[in-house]
Amino acid sequence: MTTLAEIERRAKLYADARENLSDIVASLTAGIEEMKRRALGDIKRAVARAAEHHDQLFALVESAPELFTKPRTLTLHGIRLGYQKGKGGIVWDDANAVVAAIQKHLPDQAEDLIRWTAKPLKEAINQLDVSELKRIGCRVVDTGDQIIIKPVDSEVDKLVDALLKDATETEAAS
Repeated sequence: MTTLAEIERRAKLYADARENLSDIVASLTAGIEEMKRRALGDIKRAVARAAEHHDQLFALVESAPELFTKPRTLTLHGIRLGYQKGKGGIVWDDANAVVAAIQKHLPDQAEDLIRWTAKPLKEAINQLDVSELKRIGCRVVDTGDQIIIKPVDSEVDKLVDALLKDATETEAAS
């Protein structure tokens, strides 16, 4: 027969195991952040250098379009460069204004030109009583007693939980 003392002992083992895992993950996270900080200067300099070389190459290609008639592009050192026909694109500043203009000037095409999105708002529906929920085709689930084993989480704990969840699901699938 299970006793509360046995459950307490097992909870202590679980808490200690989580704490150990949390310490390892925190150490890893700190190490990654330190590596990012150390590399950030080099990364910024490399980005600036690559952008400068890109701009200079762009200017050279732009200044000599006659070199790119046939073929219109070349691949040099793994870099494809030259000219190609632009794909074009459509942009707008105010989506609501475009929708209003479509409705005014092209009403017969509005259904094809406008995406209408309708979905239930869970936050608002949570405020309805059970009879109202039933009328609109909703039901309340998982309201009975459920076992809970859940620590108060920090950010590191959330990562630990994700790792544990993945490990337990993988183990259960085996």
